[in-house]
Amino acid sequence: MKNKLRILTFFLCLSFISVHVNSDAVAAEGDKKETLNVLFIGNSYTARHNLAQVVKKMVEAGNPNLTFNPTTVIYGGRRLVDHWNLGSQNFVKLHQLTPEEEKQTIAGLEKDAKDPKNRYAAAALKRHRQLLKELDQEHPKWDVVILQSYRDDLKGADSLYAQYAPKFAELAKKQGARVILYETTPNTQNAKALKNPPVAAAAVMEKARAIATLAKQVDASAAPMSLAGFHCQTERPDLTLRFINDAHLNQTMAYLTACCLYAALFDRSPEGLPVDSITDIRYFDNKDRTKDRDGNPITTMFSAKDRADLQRIAWKSYQEFKALRDD
Repeated sequence: MKNKLRILTFFLCLSFISVHVNSDAVAAEGDKKETLNVLFIGNSYTARHNLAQVVKKMVEAGNPNLTFNPTTVIYGGRRLVDHWNLGSQNFVKLHQLTPEEEKQTIAGLEKDAKDPKNRYAAAALKRHRQLLKELDQEHPKWDVVILQSYRDDLKGADSLYAQYAPKFAELAKKQGARVILYETTPNTQNAKALKNPPVAAAAVMEKARAIATLAKQVDASAAPMSLAGFHCQTERPDLTLRFINDAHLNQTMAYLTACCLYAALFDRSPEGLPVDSITDIRYFDNKDRTKDRDGNPITTMFSAKDRADLQRIAWKSYQEFKALRDD
């Protein structure tokens, strides 16, 4: 009888240990974080306010078990056509890039860098030489590639953006990455509060339809900033979207942009995200690091109302754009 009790006790202990170990394994699996590797290709409209890092804060706040890993390839004032000439497509296909391809790109940039009018070839050459040195290292495989426009998206199907976004998108798709079109709207951002409703509704919708057609063509999502800016100007005319002393997007527009990118990344509303501040990277007179280009605090803290309105407007704009794309 005692032996039977000992045997029964032994198996009960084994069962308890097994259940405990399995529970720990399940818990560990639940705590395991996934990583989203995202490549941003753009210019100062991506660099300002450390936009990729703002998106990271929003993404990780809204998805606690997700690590957002952004990489940026940025050249000031450059468009996608310029990025192509500077070899940025190599970063899109980084996971499959060969040394021979990178050496060929470097050879072309060495010639271009001799031209004093080519301001960015030298910077690109330095970047690609470093890439060649690191090519045998492990690199992330992109989950998402974000392609920024800049004054190259104003002529519909004839625009340079419409010509080069598909080239980059094709490479991204071959790597298994999704594509997001980040449409900027420097022509419509307001530096002062509006006293009257914006009057560019027809032009905004025409551009939105053109970007939607492009997005459908390349099977992409989008951050439709002309639409978002228009809705913000209509519903919150007291808010400004650019600096007075600097033509770039201000903190408010950067927040709105990050919210639109969040929506495009997850097809989900950014409403309720706790991120409440934006800090620019350019200073007043390039001296006072506590003030932005207009002399206001370098960091904008958004009120609960402003934050809620910007998040709501971003989601509304994204949904409207999505309907245009899927029509």
